[in-house]
Amino acid sequence: MGDAAGHFLPGSFLVILGLWWSTRSILKYICKQQKKASSLITPKFFSRTEILEGIVIVVMALAGIIGLFSVFGKPKMLPHKEMQLVRSQHWQHVIMYLVLAMLGVTKILCFTISSLPVSLVKLMSSNAFFVEAFIIYNHPQSPILVNSFAHQLLVVSAFLAGLAAFIEFLLTKNNVVLELLRSSFAMLQGACFFQIGFVIFPKNMEHAWDLNDHINTTILATFFCAYYMLTYVIIGVNYALVSWFIKWKLSKPCPSEIQFLKNYEQQEDSEEDI
Repeated sequence: MGDAAGHFLPGSFLVILGLWWSTRSILKYICKQQKKASSLITPKFFSRTEILEGIVIVVMALAGIIGLFSVFGKPKMLPHKEMQLVRSQHWQHVIMYLVLAMLGVTKILCFTISSLPVSLVKLMSSNAFFVEAFIIYNHPQSPILVNSFAHQLLVVSAFLAGLAAFIEFLLTKNNVVLELLRSSFAMLQGACFFQIGFVIFPKNMEHAWDLNDHINTTILATFFCAYYMLTYVIIGVNYALVSWFIKWKLSKPCPSEIQFLKNYEQQEDSEEDI
């Protein structure tokens, strides 16, 4: 919170999470289209990945909360009003991490207890993104023009991700287009976190951006659209790689087929000997 590393870490997590969501959605789609592919990747595999994903999300959220409390616990010599501002920002970030932890717990429970509806995961995903968008929108407003605009872009990406997840929940049935759309918005949000880390907290102050120049907000808006276009390029490349991998695996005979061919060849040899 309040530095480059505090934005790079959630940005990296969201980019990786969005990439993983797109990979899993593509795998499910290919398995539905090709019956042979379902023999390679079973429903149990997808259930286990959901549980593992939930564990990773909970661990990341807890690590974020521990990090916040460790930083906030250090004594700070600040005026009373600034200390109140820091406390409010601190608890805003804690709530965001708690909602994310609830998403991870929901994933674990829904794919462990068969009586729970799996659609709860989609509802909690939308809630997590909506809460994040609402909290960032009501973040203490910065008088710096570029800083405020960069956080507005972050709000837009979080809201769109929550909206896509909520539409998935309403439709209940798995829709690969909506799943990939949610993945693209998650990666876009991660890119926005990276952008804030580089622009607002530069390492080299000699080449720092002018944070009060209106032209720089136009540049950020252009980058935002470019990032979103890049997410679709990444998803397209990911689809090509996953499709190639499935075809390559299907082209190789499975062990049972190899054993069947060996038995058949041995049977032919014995008949020739007779």
